[in-house]
Amino acid sequence: MQRRLLISMLAVAIAAVLALGIPLGFVLGRLQVDDANNALHKDAQALVSDLYQRYTAQQPIDASYAAQLGRGLAGRYVIVQLNGTTLARTGVWPGPRDYRLATATEGQGNNPSVPLFAVTVEADDSYLSGNLTKELLLVAAVALAAVGIAVVLGLLYARRLARPLEELARAADRLGLGDTGPLGRRYGIQELDRVAEGLDGSAQRINDLLSAERDFAVDASHQLRTPLTALSMRLEEMMAAADYPDVVREEGAAALAQTERLADVVGQLLGRARRSKAGSPTVASVDDIIGQQVIEWEPAFRRLNRRLAIAGEKGLLAFATPGGAAQVIATLLDNALVHGAGTVTIRTSRTRRSVVIEVRDEGSGVPAELAPRIFERSVSGSPNGTGLGLALARTIAAADGGQVVLVRPRPAVFALFLPHATADVEEQPAVAGPA
Repeated sequence: MQRRLLISMLAVAIAAVLALGIPLGFVLGRLQVDDANNALHKDAQALVSDLYQRYTAQQPIDASYAAQLGRGLAGRYVIVQLNGTTLARTGVWPGPRDYRLATATEGQGNNPSVPLFAVTVEADDSYLSGNLTKELLLVAAVALAAVGIAVVLGLLYARRLARPLEELARAADRLGLGDTGPLGRRYGIQELDRVAEGLDGSAQRINDLLSAERDFAVDASHQLRTPLTALSMRLEEMMAAADYPDVVREEGAAALAQTERLADVVGQLLGRARRSKAGSPTVASVDDIIGQQVIEWEPAFRRLNRRLAIAGEKGLLAFATPGGAAQVIATLLDNALVHGAGTVTIRTSRTRRSVVIEVRDEGSGVPAELAPRIFERSVSGSPNGTGLGLALARTIAAADGGQVVLVRPRPAVFALFLPHATADVEEQPAVAGPA
């Protein structure tokens, strides 16, 4: 690339030098010719003026004096005439070569058509060659200097352009290989800076996409764990109750519900990966959502000799995506099962704007140092925890216009706030929150 840029600039420089140098040489040649003609006329006029002054002073003018005047112009062929008669010829006649001549006259002779004095100065073109050659050489030197400067500037400019382009090409190659680190450089050239900004923007977008894919994989593994655990427990209950057909039938129906819920969770996660909502919030029965979760989680609590209780106001309606609200409550129950102790109570209530679903247990609660950061990703109160459940629960709730908060750290009380609704309301109200 540097070579092409250098050749291009050199071609432009040569074209410019030729475009200016040729007319300049022609003009200089014309100026030299004009200067030579003027010089011959001045020489002739000087001689004839000297003769006329001597004549008016009544001093003798003879061939010797005329020859002496002619010899004063070295390198010229001089002819001096008096009343049309030649008094002297000095110098070497230029011969048949190209020559120039200048004639000057002065005074009125005996014949009105013939001047008193006439001086003719002749010279060939050889005397022009020296000066013209020098000037043409000077023009050629300036042209060569201009071409040299163009070459130097071309090298500098080509290097200035080639290096950023090479860096941009390497950055594009790295981006294609998966290196999403930004270029982070600007070159002061508008076009190149726009390319660099485009590469940095593409790198950021690719990095965001990769991060989203990584988050999706982590979130999916965590969120699928809860319904799979519940499903496995239902299947174990079925195996333990194989001698009781009614129990098997009941447990099979529960396992089927778990499977459907698992499919809903997968759909929600895939929707998040595509940056779209899993569904639009609708008016949902809070009792139905909580009842479903109690059915799913009661075997797990019973196995650990713990109890799952329901309290609070009944018949509440909220704006929510049933699958999303159920997933949030499942996360809170799973958190209470793993990290809490004693009886876990699901209490429902209503504020001016929200339906509140509290999940509380009788354990030691959330450590004071973790309470302000409990909803951050990778923050967990257990060494074996992933720190994703509560962060995902808050994200899912926010998608429905709800909010998950830590009401009390010891013993732990978490609350899900959902927008309050009535049976005859279809439009979603403002975002719910503690009121």
